[in-house]
Amino acid sequence: MRGRVIALSAAICLGLALARCTPAPFVGGAAPARTVRVLVYNIHAGKDATGVDNLAAVASLIRETGADIALLQEVDQRTRRSANTDQPAVLAQHTGFHVAFGSLLDYDGGKYGIAILSRWPIATDTLFTLPVDLRDSASARSPEPRGALRAEVMSPYGTITVFNTHIDASRDDRWRLQQVRTLSMLVGDAKRTTRLVLLGGDLNSTPESEVQATLRAADLRDAHRECGLGEGLTFRTDSLIKRIDYLYLGEGMRCSRAEPLGTRVSDHLPLMVEVILPD
Repeated sequence: MRGRVIALSAAICLGLALARCTPAPFVGGAAPARTVRVLVYNIHAGKDATGVDNLAAVASLIRETGADIALLQEVDQRTRRSANTDQPAVLAQHTGFHVAFGSLLDYDGGKYGIAILSRWPIATDTLFTLPVDLRDSASARSPEPRGALRAEVMSPYGTITVFNTHIDASRDDRWRLQQVRTLSMLVGDAKRTTRLVLLGGDLNSTPESEVQATLRAADLRDAHRECGLGEGLTFRTDSLIKRIDYLYLGEGMRCSRAEPLGTRVSDHLPLMVEVILPD
């Protein structure tokens, strides 16, 4: 298994012109049992780091990394900027994965949102709003509506409750803090009925922020902080300056590897995490 991971990494470097790409750091032996590979990726509406349409490369990356679950942000559904393409449906077709899509925003003639792809069936999916209180804002502009997409993934190891989100991108944390408090409550509700819970996405905040501290205080563990290689910077592709893309682990899970993959398929780097589930 690990030998195949090395081979796939080399293929990705060649086929997708990855920058700063190195083989997966596994030598011999088998992958840990009950391992699920989760890819967290802001796909930039299917455009590469230079803004060129590139949706096929997103699908190739999902396949060739061996991801089991992909949490995607900035996904278009039939917008003009994406040539009226139903991106969730196209990605599902090209990967053979099951798909759930959630959008709270009408944009450019279509929808703009988040998606979960899974090689295993998705039993149910629900989109939750992440409301903010505007009363303490001096700004005349309301923040863009944001949400969290929950999916029940029927893995061979049991049902995994997966949350995907993309929270506010303002300069300060005011809206983000309100949104992650709602996220924490949603995850807490899920934990009461589900053994396996994951939360990931583009959280537009760095590890030392109050936003991330709020999630850690909700008994969620930052996978890269636990088992990551290097600084884990994910944005921007051409000049990496910060880590804003995350996977959080619920109780009982642990990770064996978390690493951004060097690629120009989007203006973010994809974060790949290998999660080991409890027996």
